[in-house]
Amino acid sequence: MIKGISAVTFATHDMARSIQFYSSLGFELKFGGANASFSSLFAGSGFVNLVLQSEDREWQWWGRVIFHVEDVDKIYNMALAAGYSTDGEPENASWGERYFHITDLDGHELSFARMLDE
Repeated sequence: MIKGISAVTFATHDMARSIQFYSSLGFELKFGGANASFSSLFAGSGFVNLVLQSEDREWQWWGRVIFHVEDVDKIYNMALAAGYSTDGEPENASWGERYFHITDLDGHELSFARMLDE
């Protein structure tokens, strides 16, 4: 039986830039760093991994990862304070979540959400 997701791994062309992006949204570096070819950041009980790829390696839209957080608006404001644009302001969805989407600097789509009844 599947118990959960341990990690999600994203490709990046610029490790330092990616670590800065994720750190500015509240992810804490566990392993690696700006000069590493592989880095791992805490995401609750799981991890966001970053793997460095050469500039000739390209990728296209693949989907979206959704992170449940305590305060959607706080993460949104952290993104704005760091100078990043989002795909819209936080909103309450008909399915019972407050959420917003942001795309990282390598094109990976992220969503930060919280159930409205929590």
